[in-house]
Amino acid sequence: MLTGWVEEIQIAAHAGDLPFEVKRARAIAGVGLEGDRYFAGVGTWSDYPVEGGKDLTLIEAEVLAAVGLAGQHARRNLVTRGVRLNALVGRRFRIGEIECYGNRLCEPCGHLEQLTGITIAALTHRGGLRADILTDGEIRIGDVVAAETVDVSAEPGVDGCA
Repeated sequence: MLTGWVEEIQIAAHAGDLPFEVKRARAIAGVGLEGDRYFAGVGTWSDYPVEGGKDLTLIEAEVLAAVGLAGQHARRNLVTRGVRLNALVGRRFRIGEIECYGNRLCEPCGHLEQLTGITIAALTHRGGLRADILTDGEIRIGDVVAAETVDVSAEPGVDGCA
């Protein structure tokens, strides 16, 4: 299993608001976290014309520590620890009682760079994960983040090297 846990849950009611930490949040399939700007459709990128990957954003605590950024300033919904989020792209995984799908990497943008002063290059391919919420439920701090592993060496054309 690829496993880790939820260290922080961050929501912001409006675009531009600094997110604040909560101990739990209700996750609604296909929508997002209740109380968050993207749940309400008023986030900075709510109108971005890409399907999926708007319900939930995650980032690794280890990456935040490496670049000196606090969880709320990363502007992601969940800060995780112990799980490599890039490995969840294209996969189903669980956060506590809910099921999610890792839609794509959450690459940094000029907006985040302007807000934090952290360069895009510092977070390229480490900016987190955009996920779809597949089942309703509650996410709590401490919830396990888990996905089944895939043996890439058994796949044709993949040599298993990183």
